Amino acid sequence: MSAGNGSDDTEVFLALKPKLFGVAYRMLGSVADAEDVVQEAFLRWRDVDSSEVRSAEAFLTTVVVRLSLDELGTARARRETYVGPWLPEPVLVDDNDPAQAAELADTLSMAFLVVLETLSPVERAAFLLREVFGYDYDEIAAMLDKRPAACRQLVARARRNVDERRRRYDADRQRGADLARRFVVACATGDLDEVLSLLAEDATLWTDGGGVVRAARRPIVGARKAARFLIAVTPTLPETAVTSPALVNGQPGVVVTDGGQPVLAMALDILDDRIVGVRIVSNPDKLSGVAPAPDK
Repeated sequence: MSAGNGSDDTEVFLALKPKLFGVAYRMLGSVADAEDVVQEAFLRWRDVDSSEVRSAEAFLTTVVVRLSLDELGTARARRETYVGPWLPEPVLVDDNDPAQAAELADTLSMAFLVVLETLSPVERAAFLLREVFGYDYDEIAAMLDKRPAACRQLVARARRNVDERRRRYDADRQRGADLARRFVVACATGDLDEVLSLLAEDATLWTDGGGVVRAARRPIVGARKAARFLIAVTPTLPETAVTSPALVNGQPGVVVTDGGQPVLAMALDILDDRIVGVRIVSNPDKLSGVAPAPDK
């Protein structure tokens, strides 16, 4: 067991926990898996002599990264047999801090996390540690057990890959929230013209039901096809469902609950005041990150 002060060590861990979760979640795209990794990191932290650790942050980040790399291998194997489009598990961003929300939207969006899936696990780790969390190459090399020059190559290769596929979306929260509200109302009322006026002509719809609930098995491309699908499926939601605006992965969106339990989360990609992407997660196994906090 740790020879340090247990209470102090726990406080150190708790102070770092949000960042550690951020690393694990971006590595894995899964709230549940990220929480498991962070919990395992805590157990390992508890079992070391913290007085011999030069940097708690470096130690814990290294543990989280290596555990995430191990988990990513098995997670990718599961995704090969996943039914329908795979989307990351949605998380909510606190909209009380506009600056933080805008910053997070760029590195937490579903679109960004899907792009990260095109990287190898070690490229993903190196890229995130450098480009999102700002570690220098010597620190990354120690975390990944590689030479700094190799880490520079990994990051450069990953950056090229990400830049080729990544799109930047509008970050104005108020406009985004207004578009999301109008979009939800139009889908619920079956107003096809209004839905079409909000969608870009080449808009794409992804629905992730994971084979657990009904969803489109392939992305739906084109405003009219996406609009007709959404208008057709919206009435199938429970009559008692409640729709609430939310920043889903930092993007304008909504969370739908029924009896306090999340039914789906939707995030919108918005560019030039038009919705270019609609991402809906309705797989109940992937909605823990948008579940309301239990009453205390």
